[in-house]
Amino acid sequence: MARKEHVWVIDDDHSIRWVLEKALQRENVAVTSFENGNGVLEALRKGEPDVVVADIRMPGVNGLDLLARLRADCPEIPVIIMTAHSDLDSAVSAYQGGAFEYLPKPFDVNDAVALVRRACDLRRQRSERVETHDPLPEIIGEASTMQEVVRAIGRLSRS
Repeated sequence: MARKEHVWVIDDDHSIRWVLEKALQRENVAVTSFENGNGVLEALRKGEPDVVVADIRMPGVNGLDLLARLRADCPEIPVIIMTAHSDLDSAVSAYQGGAFEYLPKPFDVNDAVALVRRACDLRRQRSERVETHDPLPEIIGEASTMQEVVRAIGRLSRS
């Protein structure tokens, strides 16, 4: 029997936590909710989730600070950053910080669940590679298509 995925949802908005928790539980995903990042850092000492979904702006430890800590301490955990402030700077900061994906609010619940599923799949693939010692494929930044993406991001960041 397959292991049940475990997702941590961190948002100071109770309604967002509740909606995501119920939607993910319907998909047979275990959910632990936190209203701020402070509790997450404590919980990491006891165990790790498969995926973290965190709001970018919260009192105490914000989403980007939490992302930085997770990248340093648990780099294999995919982190999805949510925000009601869907500006380009936030998206660029989230991606530069190593976020798996950026989820602007308001979001479609089905899209959010699908995104969490993709992140869970990535985590499972990473775990399988570690167990079989297969190296992760490298992203080639010199490819012409990747260079075009980088140039487009640069142009957008100045606008």
